[in-house]
Amino acid sequence: MVVTGGTSGIGAATSRRFLEEGARVVSIALAGEEPVPGLAAALEADVADSAQVEAAFEAADEVIGGVDVLVANAGISIRHPFLEIAPEEWRRVVAVNLEGTFLCAQAAARRMVAGGGGAILMTASTNGLVAHPLYAAYNASKAGVIALARTMALELAPTVRVNAVCPGYVLTPMQEAEYTPEMLREVDARIPLGRHARPEEVAALFAFLASDDGAYLTGAVIPVDGGETA
Repeated sequence: MVVTGGTSGIGAATSRRFLEEGARVVSIALAGEEPVPGLAAALEADVADSAQVEAAFEAADEVIGGVDVLVANAGISIRHPFLEIAPEEWRRVVAVNLEGTFLCAQAAARRMVAGGGGAILMTASTNGLVAHPLYAAYNASKAGVIALARTMALELAPTVRVNAVCPGYVLTPMQEAEYTPEMLREVDARIPLGRHARPEEVAALFAFLASDDGAYLTGAVIPVDGGETA
Protein backbone atom coordinates (compact mmCIF):
# COMPACT_ATOMS: atom_id res chain seq x y z
CA MET A 1 0.00 0.00 0.00
CA VAL A 2 0.97 3.66 -0.44
CA VAL A 3 0.40 6.51 2.02
CA THR A 4 1.05 10.08 0.92
CA GLY A 5 2.13 12.47 3.62
CA GLY A 6 2.94 9.30 5.50
CA THR A 7 5.60 10.73 7.83
CA SER A 8 3.62 13.14 10.04
CA GLY A 9 0.30 13.42 11.86
CA ILE A 10 -2.52 11.34 10.38
CA GLY A 11 -0.22 9.95 7.68
CA ALA A 12 2.34 8.66 10.18
CA ALA A 13 -0.38 7.13 12.34
CA THR A 14 -1.85 5.48 9.24
CA SER A 15 1.53 4.08 8.21
CA ARG A 16 2.00 2.63 11.69
CA ARG A 17 -1.51 1.12 11.77
CA PHE A 18 -1.12 -0.62 8.43
CA LEU A 19 2.30 -1.90 9.45
CA GLU A 20 0.66 -3.39 12.55
CA GLU A 21 -1.88 -5.05 10.25
CA GLY A 22 0.96 -6.70 8.35
CA ALA A 23 0.89 -4.49 5.25
CA ARG A 24 3.94 -3.52 3.25
CA VAL A 25 3.79 0.27 3.37
CA VAL A 26 5.41 2.80 1.08
CA SER A 27 5.33 6.44 2.18
CA ILE A 28 5.47 9.33 -0.27
CA ALA A 29 6.34 12.62 1.41
CA LEU A 30 8.40 15.76 0.98
CA ALA A 31 12.14 15.61 1.40
CA GLY A 32 13.52 16.03 4.89
CA GLU A 33 10.65 14.40 6.80
CA GLU A 34 11.49 11.59 9.23
CA PRO A 35 10.07 8.25 8.03
CA VAL A 36 8.15 5.82 10.23
CA PRO A 37 10.25 2.77 11.19
CA GLY A 38 9.40 -0.41 9.32
CA LEU A 39 8.35 1.10 5.99
CA ALA A 40 9.07 -0.86 2.84
CA ALA A 41 10.25 2.45 1.38
CA ALA A 42 10.16 6.15 2.21
CA LEU A 43 10.00 7.97 -1.12
CA GLU A 44 10.42 11.70 -1.60
CA ALA A 45 8.08 13.56 -3.93
CA ASP A 46 5.92 16.65 -4.21
CA VAL A 47 2.43 15.27 -4.86
CA ALA A 48 1.56 18.41 -6.83
CA ASP A 49 4.19 17.52 -9.45
CA SER A 50 2.91 14.93 -11.94
CA ALA A 51 6.38 13.74 -12.98
CA GLN A 52 7.45 13.23 -9.37
CA VAL A 53 4.23 11.37 -8.59
CA GLU A 54 4.65 8.98 -11.50
CA ALA A 55 8.29 8.36 -10.60
CA ALA A 56 7.30 7.63 -7.00
CA PHE A 57 4.62 5.14 -8.03
CA GLU A 58 7.02 3.44 -10.41
CA ALA A 59 9.46 3.12 -7.50
CA ALA A 60 6.66 1.73 -5.33
CA ASP A 61 5.92 -0.87 -8.04
CA GLU A 62 9.52 -2.04 -7.83
CA VAL A 63 9.51 -2.22 -4.04
CA ILE A 64 6.13 -3.84 -3.32
CA GLY A 65 5.11 -5.14 -6.73
CA GLY A 66 1.99 -3.03 -7.16
CA VAL A 67 -0.51 -0.93 -5.24
CA ASP A 68 -3.73 -2.34 -3.81
CA VAL A 69 -4.43 0.41 -1.25
CA LEU A 70 -3.77 4.14 -1.46
CA VAL A 71 -4.33 6.56 1.39
CA ALA A 72 -4.10 9.98 -0.28
CA ASN A 73 -3.40 12.03 2.80
CA ALA A 74 -0.82 14.71 1.90
CA GLY A 75 -2.16 18.18 2.55
CA ILE A 76 -1.30 21.69 3.66
CA SER A 77 -3.20 24.58 5.21
CA ILE A 78 -2.68 28.34 5.23
CA ARG A 79 -4.72 30.33 7.75
CA HIS A 80 -5.52 33.76 6.30
CA PRO A 81 -8.58 36.01 6.00
CA PHE A 82 -10.12 35.67 2.55
CA LEU A 83 -9.18 39.20 1.50
CA GLU A 84 -5.53 38.58 2.40
CA ILE A 85 -4.97 35.29 0.54
CA ALA A 86 -2.26 35.74 -2.07
CA PRO A 87 -2.85 34.03 -5.42
CA GLU A 88 0.30 31.94 -5.00
CA GLU A 89 -0.94 30.74 -1.59
CA TRP A 90 -4.30 29.76 -3.07
CA ARG A 91 -2.63 27.91 -5.93
CA ARG A 92 -0.27 26.01 -3.63
CA VAL A 93 -3.00 24.83 -1.27
CA VAL A 94 -5.22 23.69 -4.14
CA ALA A 95 -2.24 22.13 -5.94
CA VAL A 96 -1.23 19.98 -2.98
CA ASN A 97 -4.64 19.15 -1.52
CA LEU A 98 -6.73 18.68 -4.65
CA GLU A 99 -4.44 18.26 -7.64
CA GLY A 100 -2.03 16.16 -5.59
CA THR A 101 -4.86 13.88 -4.50
CA PHE A 102 -6.02 13.60 -8.12
CA LEU A 103 -2.55 12.76 -9.43
CA CYS A 104 -1.89 10.09 -6.81
CA ALA A 105 -5.40 8.63 -7.07
CA GLN A 106 -5.16 8.40 -10.84
CA ALA A 107 -1.75 6.72 -10.69
CA ALA A 108 -3.02 4.23 -8.12
CA ALA A 109 -6.34 3.63 -9.89
CA ARG A 110 -4.65 2.78 -13.18
CA ARG A 111 -2.63 0.11 -11.38
CA MET A 112 -5.64 -1.21 -9.48
CA VAL A 113 -7.83 -1.47 -12.56
CA ALA A 114 -5.08 -3.35 -14.38
CA GLY A 115 -4.51 -5.55 -11.32
CA GLY A 116 -8.15 -6.41 -10.71
CA GLY A 117 -9.06 -4.29 -7.71
CA GLY A 118 -8.12 -2.08 -4.80
CA ALA A 119 -9.18 0.65 -2.42
CA ILE A 120 -8.46 4.37 -2.61
CA LEU A 121 -8.99 6.38 0.55
CA MET A 122 -8.74 10.15 0.71
CA THR A 123 -8.21 12.49 3.63
CA ALA A 124 -10.84 15.16 3.07
CA SER A 125 -12.06 17.29 6.01
CA THR A 126 -15.15 18.59 7.73
CA ASN A 127 -13.93 21.86 6.17
CA GLY A 128 -15.17 20.42 2.90
CA LEU A 129 -18.65 19.91 4.38
CA VAL A 130 -19.20 23.16 6.31
CA ALA A 131 -17.56 26.57 6.08
CA HIS A 132 -14.73 27.56 8.41
CA PRO A 133 -13.57 31.19 8.34
CA LEU A 134 -9.93 31.96 7.53
CA TYR A 135 -9.52 28.77 5.46
CA ALA A 136 -11.08 29.57 2.08
CA ALA A 137 -8.40 27.78 0.04
CA TYR A 138 -8.32 24.75 2.34
CA ASN A 139 -12.13 24.55 2.45
CA ALA A 140 -12.44 24.71 -1.32
CA SER A 141 -9.72 22.12 -1.87
CA LYS A 142 -11.27 19.64 0.56
CA ALA A 143 -14.74 20.10 -0.94
CA GLY A 144 -13.12 19.23 -4.26
CA VAL A 145 -11.57 16.09 -2.75
CA ILE A 146 -15.03 14.95 -1.62
CA ALA A 147 -16.51 15.46 -5.09
CA LEU A 148 -13.52 13.69 -6.64
CA ALA A 149 -13.93 10.68 -4.36
CA ARG A 150 -17.63 10.35 -5.14
CA THR A 151 -17.04 10.66 -8.88
CA MET A 152 -14.24 8.09 -8.87
CA ALA A 153 -16.39 5.71 -6.82
CA LEU A 154 -19.05 5.79 -9.52
CA GLU A 155 -16.65 5.43 -12.43
CA LEU A 156 -14.38 2.75 -10.97
CA ALA A 157 -16.99 0.48 -9.36
CA PRO A 158 -17.02 -2.41 -8.86
CA THR A 159 -13.27 -2.88 -9.37
CA VAL A 160 -11.93 -0.09 -7.15
CA ARG A 161 -13.61 1.25 -4.02
CA VAL A 162 -13.12 4.95 -3.25
CA ASN A 163 -14.04 6.65 0.02
CA ALA A 164 -13.36 10.00 1.67
CA VAL A 165 -12.68 10.41 5.38
CA CYS A 166 -13.46 13.85 6.82
CA PRO A 167 -11.55 14.48 10.04
CA GLY A 168 -12.61 17.39 12.18
CA TYR A 169 -10.09 18.76 14.63
CA VAL A 170 -7.17 16.36 15.00
CA LEU A 171 -4.23 17.02 17.29
CA THR A 172 -1.46 16.95 14.68
CA PRO A 173 1.74 19.00 14.32
CA MET A 174 0.01 21.08 11.63
CA GLN A 175 -2.85 21.88 14.00
CA GLU A 176 -0.55 22.71 16.91
CA ALA A 177 1.50 25.01 14.66
CA GLU A 178 -1.58 27.06 13.74
CA TYR A 179 -3.41 27.17 17.09
CA THR A 180 -2.29 28.42 20.48
CA PRO A 181 -3.06 26.27 23.56
CA GLU A 182 -5.90 28.67 24.40
CA MET A 183 -7.37 28.30 20.91
CA LEU A 184 -7.16 24.50 21.20
CA ARG A 185 -9.08 24.63 24.49
CA GLU A 186 -11.74 26.86 22.91
CA VAL A 187 -12.17 24.35 20.07
CA ASP A 188 -12.46 21.44 22.51
CA ALA A 189 -15.27 23.27 24.31
CA ARG A 190 -17.30 23.33 21.07
CA ILE A 191 -16.90 19.62 20.28
CA PRO A 192 -19.57 17.32 21.79
CA LEU A 193 -16.94 14.75 22.80
CA GLY A 194 -14.89 17.52 24.36
CA ARG A 195 -11.53 16.94 22.70
CA HIS A 196 -9.55 16.77 19.47
CA ALA A 197 -9.25 13.41 17.72
CA ARG A 198 -6.04 11.45 17.99
CA PRO A 199 -4.39 10.66 14.62
CA GLU A 200 -4.63 6.97 15.50
CA GLU A 201 -8.43 7.21 15.54
CA VAL A 202 -8.48 8.41 11.94
CA ALA A 203 -5.96 5.72 10.99
CA ALA A 204 -8.25 3.07 12.48
CA LEU A 205 -11.03 4.13 10.11
CA PHE A 206 -8.67 3.94 7.13
CA ALA A 207 -7.70 0.41 8.20
CA PHE A 208 -11.37 -0.62 8.37
CA LEU A 209 -12.22 0.91 4.99
CA ALA A 210 -9.30 -0.90 3.34
CA SER A 211 -10.22 -4.25 4.89
CA ASP A 212 -12.66 -6.93 3.81
CA ASP A 213 -14.98 -5.69 6.58
CA GLY A 214 -15.40 -2.47 4.59
CA ALA A 215 -16.03 -4.23 1.29
CA TYR A 216 -19.52 -2.74 0.77
CA LEU A 217 -18.44 0.85 1.28
CA THR A 218 -17.69 3.03 -1.73
CA GLY A 219 -18.54 6.64 -2.43
CA ALA A 220 -18.88 7.23 1.32
CA VAL A 221 -17.97 10.55 2.93
CA ILE A 222 -17.42 9.86 6.62
CA PRO A 223 -16.90 12.58 9.25
CA VAL A 224 -14.59 11.76 12.17
CA ASP A 225 -15.29 14.85 14.25
CA GLY A 226 -16.52 14.00 17.74
CA GLY A 227 -20.01 15.14 16.78
CA GLU A 228 -18.99 18.63 15.66
CA THR A 229 -20.94 18.71 12.39
CA ALA A 230 -24.00 17.25 14.12
